[in-house]
Amino acid sequence: MTGYKAKSDLQVAEALASFIEDQALPGTGVKADDFWQGFSNLVHDFGPENRALLEKRDALQARIDAWHVSRRGEAHNHEEYKSFLHEIGYLVEEGESFEIDTTNVDPEIASVPGPQLVVPITNARYALNAANARWGSLYDGFYGTDAMGSPAPAGGYDQGRGARVVARARVFLDEAFPIVGTSHADARRYIVHKGALLIDDQPLVHPEKFVGYEGHAKAPDSIVLRNNGLHVRLVFDRTHAIGGRDQAGLADVQMESAISAIMDCEDSVACVDAEDKVLAYANWLGLMQGTLEETFEKAGKKLTRELNPDLALTGPNGEKVNLKGRALMLVRNVGHLMTNPAIHDRDGNEVFEGLMDAMVTTLIAMHDLQRDGGNSVTGSVYVVKPKMHGPEEVAFADRIFTQVEEVLGLPQYTVKLGIMDEERRTSVNLKECIRAAKSRVAFINTGFLDRTGDEIHTSMEAGPFSRKDFIKRKSWIGAYENQNVDIGLECGLSGRAQIGKGMWAMPDQMAAMLEQKIEHPKSGANCAWVPSPTAATLHALHYHKVDVFAVQEKLKAAGRRAYVDTVLNIPLAEYQKWTPDQISREVENNAQGILGYVVRWVDQGVGCSKVPDINDVGLMEDRATCRISAQHIANWLHHGVVDAQQVMAAMRKMAEVVDSQNADDPLYHPMAPGFDGIAFQAASDLVFKGRVQPSGYTEPVLHARRLELKAAS
Repeated sequence: MTGYKAKSDLQVAEALASFIEDQALPGTGVKADDFWQGFSNLVHDFGPENRALLEKRDALQARIDAWHVSRRGEAHNHEEYKSFLHEIGYLVEEGESFEIDTTNVDPEIASVPGPQLVVPITNARYALNAANARWGSLYDGFYGTDAMGSPAPAGGYDQGRGARVVARARVFLDEAFPIVGTSHADARRYIVHKGALLIDDQPLVHPEKFVGYEGHAKAPDSIVLRNNGLHVRLVFDRTHAIGGRDQAGLADVQMESAISAIMDCEDSVACVDAEDKVLAYANWLGLMQGTLEETFEKAGKKLTRELNPDLALTGPNGEKVNLKGRALMLVRNVGHLMTNPAIHDRDGNEVFEGLMDAMVTTLIAMHDLQRDGGNSVTGSVYVVKPKMHGPEEVAFADRIFTQVEEVLGLPQYTVKLGIMDEERRTSVNLKECIRAAKSRVAFINTGFLDRTGDEIHTSMEAGPFSRKDFIKRKSWIGAYENQNVDIGLECGLSGRAQIGKGMWAMPDQMAAMLEQKIEHPKSGANCAWVPSPTAATLHALHYHKVDVFAVQEKLKAAGRRAYVDTVLNIPLAEYQKWTPDQISREVENNAQGILGYVVRWVDQGVGCSKVPDINDVGLMEDRATCRISAQHIANWLHHGVVDAQQVMAAMRKMAEVVDSQNADDPLYHPMAPGFDGIAFQAASDLVFKGRVQPSGYTEPVLHARRLELKAAS
């Protein structure tokens, strides 16, 4: 094969083969021949089973479709439906109680609740920003967003707003770190005396919250405090523009923010070939070696970003204290579905990309395991595995990583597994999914977006679904969110693993986030996704207000709140009395989200975008949001709520809107007036062929169209 190298019964694209042999393998102690032979064995041992699991997905879906079709026009019989799902093996019996036995888990996973970032690994600058988002300025978070109720001012520094920011930060300090007899707002002097922090000669109400300081005890450069496991750093500098006007010289309040960050090889990237995969893997390698840098221009200046160092403090009694300067990094592999042309097996088939990710990302993470002060302090590798359907597929992933560990010479269970509870067959069998990887599980989370897309596709033949906003109000979603936490706690995840919640999708609406996202720690989740480092800093405020582990203890004592029966409620439209305007608005809103995302994915290879919705609210779009919108229109088309002519008219109308929204992007290629470009065709395929896509996923269409464009270019 032209452009490929033969490697132990594999044909590997030259760029990928060279990267692995010249960059990834050196320093790991793994010989190239052993690696390729082990990789070949992995591909040929697990590839056939992977195909069989995908065929089982299709077979189950066909039977569910037929069941609904045969009962069309009849009232839904829940008990009959549930028995049918048991009969076909979609729903399995829940086994005896157990607890996970995952070991060597880092504190950020086991014992420190806090925000979590998800970032495309192909963008080095974003990846570095996410890793460095372990610490963020509360002053900047308040000043530069609408967090205090009004938008950030344009132009120069607004002293009045700055004063309000400082006052608001002092309120937080009083809430989290109260002082005996006084307030941080009145404080003039912070010192360390005989192992205690004194503020104007008064101690903290909770002296144990003092962690350490930098500089001189009588005039510290910084003071570090801890509340609910999270640190806060008070930075003093009387030469600073803010500190110089502050009576205590307080220049900034820095929050421990993104405790962990998922470096994403999946939904937020557009990796379709060897070139793309090498970029993703090379950035992961730079992060694991601690060498990743990115030079860019900002405000006319060239800047170089690199990974932040740890913080070296002096403890209360003069001891050395080290605090992590970077978020704990997890890597999200792709799911079981897709193949990639970067490697072909002995029969000429593209190999499953999930097998490729498992082997290469784990190999790369070995660089971290062999250095001090890196990512994991416990010798673990954290892999988030998305889009798995049920316990059988989780067990399959567990065995994949066991073989990867054997090939690479790693102890079994070095690789910890994140199970994303985002597919319906996983949700209704969650306890057994966790059991299937009970020695690896370090993370579960709810993913409303993909979960909704799978809900629509699984129940496509049941009838028309509600409008998207109303789907969120149905009983199944609350049950899904509660059951996820309850089962996680039953299975012993508290203090051993993360129980996560999904993304805040509106990056410009921080005031709303501060009001609403506190519900995630209140729900018992010890991490939740945020769209930016700034959002992580602001969301950290919630974890100071809520003791997540105390919440988890109460939930465990109370028992399970939700069960599979409610999770199986299908969010169909009960009364289809929509006006023509309501229908067109729903379809146009879906179409706008699809087009705004797909045009940049296909034309520019951008896997995650901020796309304005029909109300001009910027929403973070990735393949999960695209899946919902495409499946929703496909469902309405299938059941005659709209016809193909109406949908195409909406697609063309919204393509013109998306063109206007991107008019200032020099790399953008308009879709109108021809509507014949590859990106518009891809968006149309997602809608008009959405019903026949495997599990309703967008990847097959997007990958094919992106490869088509790259070939044409």
